Amino acid sequence: MKVFKANKLLLGVSAIVLTLGSVAVYKTQSADAAVGAEAGMPPPPEVATVTIREENIQLWKEFSGRLQAVDYVEIRPEVSGKLQEIRFKDGQKVNKGDVLFVIDAAPYTASVEKAQAGYAVAKSQYVLAQKNLERADDLVKTEAISKKIYDERKSAALVAKSVMDAAQAQLNDAQINLDRAYVKAPISGRISRAEITQGNLVQASAAPILTTIVSDAGIYADFDIDEETYLSNIYKNAPDSESQTKIPVEMVLKSGSGATYTGVIESFDNKIDPKSGTIRVRALFENKDQSLLPGMFVNVRLGGTGNGDVMMISEKAIGTDQDRKFVYVVGADHKVAYREIKTGNSIDGKRVVTDGLKAGDMVITEGIMKIRPDMMVTPKPETVTSEAPAEPSAQQ
Repeated sequence: MKVFKANKLLLGVSAIVLTLGSVAVYKTQSADAAVGAEAGMPPPPEVATVTIREENIQLWKEFSGRLQAVDYVEIRPEVSGKLQEIRFKDGQKVNKGDVLFVIDAAPYTASVEKAQAGYAVAKSQYVLAQKNLERADDLVKTEAISKKIYDERKSAALVAKSVMDAAQAQLNDAQINLDRAYVKAPISGRISRAEITQGNLVQASAAPILTTIVSDAGIYADFDIDEETYLSNIYKNAPDSESQTKIPVEMVLKSGSGATYTGVIESFDNKIDPKSGTIRVRALFENKDQSLLPGMFVNVRLGGTGNGDVMMISEKAIGTDQDRKFVYVVGADHKVAYREIKTGNSIDGKRVVTDGLKAGDMVITEGIMKIRPDMMVTPKPETVTSEAPAEPSAQQ
C-alpha cells in the first residue's frame, strides 16, 4: 500500500515537471519568434513631401482670344477704267500716300483739261460782268442810265459769278477723279497681294477688292471674360478706364512657341452679352518685328490689380474623389491623413489652394495612388515648397 502511494506521488511530480518544462520551451520559442518577426519587418515607405507656406504672387486668369489688326483697310477703286500698273510687291511694307495701283488716267486728264477751259471762260465772263456792274454803279448815280439797266447788269454779274463757281466745282471734281486714278495707301502697314491683275477693267459701281492693308502700329487681342470675373476681379478693383489700363495682361501664342508678350488693356465693352454672360475685352500689344498676324489664336492672361498671399501645391499632389479634390497630409506622428481641399487657378503646374490647408502642413506630392489614410510613412522633404513662378520675359 505504501509502495502504491509512493508511485502515485512520483507520477504526479513527473507530470508537473513536464508541464513546467513545456511552458518554458513555449515561452522561449514565442519570444524568439517575436524577435525574428520584429527584425524582418520593413520600415515605413519614404514619401516626397512639401511644407506648405504662403507666397506673395501675381494671380492670373487665362482666356482664349484672337488677334485683330489695329487698322484694316480694303482697297477698292473709286473710278472706273483699265488697271494699268501695280506698284508694290506682295506682302511688302507700304507708307501712307504710296501709289499702289494706276488706273488708266487719260479720260480723267481730258476731263480736267475740259473743266479748266470751262472755268477760264466762266471766269472771263464774270470779270466782264463785274466791270459792267462797276460802270453802271457810277452811271446810275448821275442818272445816266435807268435803274432797270443797273439791275440787269447787277443780275448779270451775279449769274456770271454762279457760272464761274459751278465751273470751279466741275474742275475740282475732275481733278478728284484724276487723283483717284492713282490708288494710294490710306494707312501705313503691310500690304496683301493684288487680287486683280494688270490689264483688267475695274468698275467703281461694283468696286472689287484690289488688295488689303493691315497697320503695323501694334496689334489687338480680343477676348471674352465671364461676368463673375469682371465684377469680382476687374470692376471691384478698377472701376474706371484709367485704372483698368494698369491691369497687367500677358499673351502667349496657341502654337506653344514659348514667347510671352506684355500689353495693356485698351477697353472693356459697354455691355454684358446676355447669351454668353461674358464681356468683350481688347488688349493692345506691340508688334515691332511683325511676327504677330491678325487672325492668330492666342491665350491671354489677365492679372489682378495687385499681388496676394496664397498657398500653392503641385498638381501631382492633388487627388480626385468624384467631385471633390483632396491631398494626403503627414502628421507629427508620421501618420497619413486624408484632407479635402478647394482649389483655384493653375499657375505653371501648380494649383492655388483656397481652403483645406494651412501654412506648415506637410503634403505628400508624389505617388498618392499608393497611399492610404492612417499609413505610417517616412517623409522626405523637397527642397522647394510653394514659391511663386518666375516672371516670364516679355518679347515684343
